[in-house]
Amino acid sequence: MRATETLTRAEIAEAIHRKLGLSRAESLTMVESILQHMSEALAEGENVKISGFGTFLLRDKGERVGRNPKTGVEVPITPRRVMTFRASQMLKDRIVGS
Repeated sequence: MRATETLTRAEIAEAIHRKLGLSRAESLTMVESILQHMSEALAEGENVKISGFGTFLLRDKGERVGRNPKTGVEVPITPRRVMTFRASQMLKDRIVGS
């Protein structure tokens, strides 16, 4: 896969259909259900860990002062919650090793 390509929900569902023999509709429903469950957990403030793949982490950032790079004017940046992804060592090894 080139860097410009993107894996889509439909492609994941198609892979499930081919490998597990589920119907295309069932495969897509399974993908949607998993993503929905992950989204709900993150929305409730839970981190999501998928062994062998990685962890979606939530972090609360406090208010801070930023600077407009063009004008140099300082502006307050409001507190917010951010999500990051930390790849597992197994995933890193597969990506670097390929």
